[in-house]
Amino acid sequence: MSKNTNSTIERSTAIRGLESVVAGDTRISTVDGINGRLIYSGYEIRELAAHASFGEAVYLLWHHELPTQAELNAFRMRLVGEMRLPSQVIEMIKLAPPSAHPMDLLRTAVSALAMYDPEVEDRSPEACERKSVRLLAQTLTIVADMHRVRHQLPVLSADPDMSFGANFLYMLRGKPPTMEESEAFELLLMLHLEHGFNASTFATRVTASTLSNMHAALTSGLGTLKGRLHGGANERAIGIFGRIDDVEEIEEYIDGMLNEGKRVMGFGHRVYKVEDPRARLLRSHAQALCHRADMAEINAIAARVEQVVLEKKGIYPNVDFYSAIVQHALGFPKTYFTAIFACARTAGWLAHIQEQYGDNRLIRPTSNYTGPAGKVARPIAERG
Repeated sequence: MSKNTNSTIERSTAIRGLESVVAGDTRISTVDGINGRLIYSGYEIRELAAHASFGEAVYLLWHHELPTQAELNAFRMRLVGEMRLPSQVIEMIKLAPPSAHPMDLLRTAVSALAMYDPEVEDRSPEACERKSVRLLAQTLTIVADMHRVRHQLPVLSADPDMSFGANFLYMLRGKPPTMEESEAFELLLMLHLEHGFNASTFATRVTASTLSNMHAALTSGLGTLKGRLHGGANERAIGIFGRIDDVEEIEEYIDGMLNEGKRVMGFGHRVYKVEDPRARLLRSHAQALCHRADMAEINAIAARVEQVVLEKKGIYPNVDFYSAIVQHALGFPKTYFTAIFACARTAGWLAHIQEQYGDNRLIRPTSNYTGPAGKVARPIAERG
């Protein structure tokens, strides 16, 4: 209780960072950080990684059941069929300065798409499902087209015979991916698809709770994900490989970082107290791609860094560490890493937006006021 001559202000205990605060109910996913489990609508991530594709996982989050083969075929055709952008948005991408970060351009382009979507303000379940298909397809297309435009290359149309993930690789790089590349990328997308009420997902739901449109809610998520303490961490995780020339230097390098109180990017997680299950699933694909891409040295450095950090700090790599290696091996520029993460997470955000619309209440927390009270406002002439 804080008292002032003119008012009484009651205070409760504030939870910094909202840690462990339950902000809502969801059937979309849950994270068991103690036991290292990630569950999408009832299925453990390792089960989905072994028996399902990214498209199947998206269908699961949106419809709460895995699709049949016929349903998956129809869903894939719809997604691939929407991998195109309005010409005005492509022109906007061309006008963006080359120095613009891909996340800033992706966020701006998603916001612009609202102006060209005839159902933008229709929040019926049927319209939201149609818009979700469009928006998921369009986010990956934005990144692919952005890369082509920046390299003075023509933008490419999706191939109806390819999977959703394979089409992105084709549209960005200009050649069909190998089966190994496609499988690794589809897994990367699946592992980034959803992760509970993290910062960007919560931001997305806050915007949706105001009954703003889906494009606005996605823009909130994209702006939040860019932060270096959230999705932006994967861009920094690859940096360690540019600063180490030899495996024998790793222990000394890590010691130096730890002695200076620096964080080893790509290691540790606020939720997981054991190994991040997503890192475990991605590790073998990263190793295989490194060998295929003649990057055996990076693979050796990664293995040694993981060993040294575990020995010295007792912490495991998180998904950012191996996600960065996979994307590097696939030839993606480092500045695109977070944008590709965002494209995958878009499917999860869209599931949360639809869930929020379905049982909505405006998210409006309170706060403790810690400023003064009882001040008297004087005319400006009397202030000195």
